[in-house]
Amino acid sequence: MDDRFLSLEKYNLWGGATPQVGFIRKSYTDKIFSYAGNRLVKVLVGQRRVGKSYLLRQLALRFIESGVDKRNIFFVNRELTDFDFLQTYKDLDGLFKLYKERVKPQGKVYLFIDEIQNIEGWERLVNSYSQDYVDEYELFISGSNSKMLSGELATLLSGRYVNFEILPLSYTEYIGITKKEHSKVSYVDYLQDGGMPELFQLPQQEIKRNYISALKDTVLLRDIIQRYSIKDTRLLEDVFVFLVNNASNLVSIGNIVNYFKSKGRKTSYDTVSAYISYIEEAFLVHKAERYNIRGKDTIAGNCKYYINDLCFSNYLYSGFGYGVGYKLENLVYLDLLRAGFDVYTGNIKEKEVDFVAIKGDRVLYVQSTYLLVDEHTIEREYSALEMIDDNYEKLVVSLDDITLPLRAGIKHVQAWRLGEVLV
Repeated sequence: MDDRFLSLEKYNLWGGATPQVGFIRKSYTDKIFSYAGNRLVKVLVGQRRVGKSYLLRQLALRFIESGVDKRNIFFVNRELTDFDFLQTYKDLDGLFKLYKERVKPQGKVYLFIDEIQNIEGWERLVNSYSQDYVDEYELFISGSNSKMLSGELATLLSGRYVNFEILPLSYTEYIGITKKEHSKVSYVDYLQDGGMPELFQLPQQEIKRNYISALKDTVLLRDIIQRYSIKDTRLLEDVFVFLVNNASNLVSIGNIVNYFKSKGRKTSYDTVSAYISYIEEAFLVHKAERYNIRGKDTIAGNCKYYINDLCFSNYLYSGFGYGVGYKLENLVYLDLLRAGFDVYTGNIKEKEVDFVAIKGDRVLYVQSTYLLVDEHTIEREYSALEMIDDNYEKLVVSLDDITLPLRAGIKHVQAWRLGEVLV
């Protein structure tokens, strides 16, 4: 029998496979499943190891539970060595035709192709199958680079795909997978751990540290160094370390260049700028541009970067004194992103507002602080929000044990309850 078909059979439900589905991330599966039943290509993007493969398997099983025949599910994970023979879109097309010949599915076929960016010319296959009006197909694809939908595919599909960014576990998912109580204590545990799903299968801190270190090396190597033929790999990692240790701080490319020059490192504005963009594309960090609240536009220059998951600071660079307040701000940013907001760091009359979050007609102004310990801190956090003269929601988020009363329309929210407010 053809070895290609044996590899396919090994990993598909119609071949007898019982794939692991892990922790069910219902918020994602519900959202993605709600877009099913049409020819839109469903695209899952996100950092390596955030759970995209598990989500694709969860979706495949959900289709079967809803009545789809197992034989109508075609599943390929290009990360697996069994599929190394899939070098180009022609190889994938040939495998799919072999599947149709041997399995003989009747009716619509659901194609799940994981880490599709590893297949040269994959855009051509996706475009062809999504537009095939003789046979009926529905495609679900995943990738680990934010640029995978730029260029040719975006032009070819023009409005015929929907994009889902997959993030590490939220606090709600964290307590779901750990079975901990919803409380300040468990939220602090979450803040000191991280949200990478596989962390919770590892028994010891040292093993977790080694896992995160290997994950960081893999992303830098496979998604950046190899993809862009990076020459100064040490500088690339040092730029990443700088972003991790300065997350939640206002920085500029010029600041970073000057920092490295002060350490005797030769580099340039263009090199550092390019390396940061590559790190962003691999979903290791997110950029929040400055936003002029009065002028309703973005401000060039300084911006903030937030880590995709706190595990990088917690397990790799914890000795740099990355404080609880900065970690909390990072988590609040990720919560806003997870809730579908476009997130900026605000500025009004020389005062900073941590977040301006915009989703359609809804706007949130959010301040994040460790604890509202005294009148000076309370005044600092509330005064910038009080200067904003519109009627959009204004929040102060902290880890305080008690909730402060409403002040000038500004609501105080305990961090572990923020998800309830963002719904």
